[in-house]
Amino acid sequence: MEEKLLRFLCSHHVSLDRKNVMVAVSGGPDSVALLHLFSKWRKLADFSLYAVTFDHQLRPEAKEDVAYVEKLCSDWEIPLEIERLNVREFQKKYKVSTQVAARKLRYEAFAELMKKYDIDYLALGHHGDDQIETMVMALMRTTNLASLSGIPFRRPFATGEIIRPLLAVTKAEIEQYLKRHDLTYRIDRSNEDVAYMRNFVRKFIVPKMKEKNQSLHVTVQRLAETLQEDESFLRSEAKRLFERIVRCAKDEKKATIEVADLLAHPVPLQRRIYRLTLDYLYETDIPQLTYAHEQSFLELLREDVANKMLHFPNDLIIETSYRTIHFYFKKEKDEPFFTSVENIPATIPLPDGGVMDITYTDRDESKLNNEYICALSQIDLPLTIRTRKPGDRMRYPGLNGSKKIKDILIDEKIPRQKRDEIFLVEDANGQILWLVGIRKGLLHKRPDETGLYVSFHYRKDKEEDMNA
Repeated sequence: MEEKLLRFLCSHHVSLDRKNVMVAVSGGPDSVALLHLFSKWRKLADFSLYAVTFDHQLRPEAKEDVAYVEKLCSDWEIPLEIERLNVREFQKKYKVSTQVAARKLRYEAFAELMKKYDIDYLALGHHGDDQIETMVMALMRTTNLASLSGIPFRRPFATGEIIRPLLAVTKAEIEQYLKRHDLTYRIDRSNEDVAYMRNFVRKFIVPKMKEKNQSLHVTVQRLAETLQEDESFLRSEAKRLFERIVRCAKDEKKATIEVADLLAHPVPLQRRIYRLTLDYLYETDIPQLTYAHEQSFLELLREDVANKMLHFPNDLIIETSYRTIHFYFKKEKDEPFFTSVENIPATIPLPDGGVMDITYTDRDESKLNNEYICALSQIDLPLTIRTRKPGDRMRYPGLNGSKKIKDILIDEKIPRQKRDEIFLVEDANGQILWLVGIRKGLLHKRPDETGLYVSFHYRKDKEEDMNA
């Protein structure tokens, strides 16, 4: 078994010379065998060896497991780090399963220890039968290639890489190795409970498969590595495409994609862009998403509708608006903005970071989108600058009568989530003078007694205007 594992490491270009290696040890048979192997390999290569064990504080016998690992490391002269994790507290705080909480805390501890000791390789004890079980379980419940790719032999992590040398051997080979070297180990009785899917697969399904192929672990490992290589290539292509076509907001978790840009690429890339976008939005708090979620997104791309909205977990909204897909998190509706202007000139700060300058001018017209000019005689003070409300209507040139603000925004293809952020200017008689940046009002004519005009100038980001 030792020679087989050394060949396996060599075939994956893993050299231990002058490296810092840490082995995760639970006290179970797999991790004890792995630690013993690395302890022996110190005679073949010049590397530093460390160990880490965890007390998840979930089982009464956990302290005995830690004590056993502590003695083992002492006997073999291997420095040991003991990490005690409060899984129950994390589980309660973040409302996740015991397994998810334990894994999250373990990997946070791994990262810290790898930084502390400048670790090149963190070795974990997954073996060939674990790989078979993982692939069978994925086949039973997954619908995408990434999840079917199994356990990777190596992957970047913290200061180095996670490696799994035992993937080349079976559980039976490990047990023979332990027996040959007269090594004892601890048993976790929860591994016998077939209520857990993995234990059921291990006890009832994998043995039947092995009856037909005794080298099943080799076949499955080769399949896993092939799928991982394919997935790695597709994901790297998708990342390049993501950078090109997905626009991400700087200050908040939002993203937009033009439907045409996504449809111009094959479906495998469309799927991965969808997943990369969700990874970006959800960050580490990724909820359980199903095949139905993915299909609903792909169908959204192909539906010829002006507006449609999908509701995803954790209040994520995916909305198509005039062939643009908007990803954003639903939030408490902002209070409507309202401010009164009693006197001119005035400078009014707006909640979007912009400013409205209201001044007198001798010009009677402006061609700029971000400026509106009207005669003072046509308006009544005080003025109001506000966001829209139900029933708002306005008149503008070329229109016979008035039109609802809502319908104007729809005609102008303003995305639904942006419509409550548009400002309008209204006079004391409820006459809407300007739908800012979108429509300039047609006002009632009155005798011009003053010859004065009023300029409304909206500016944002150092005089950036809205003329594009």
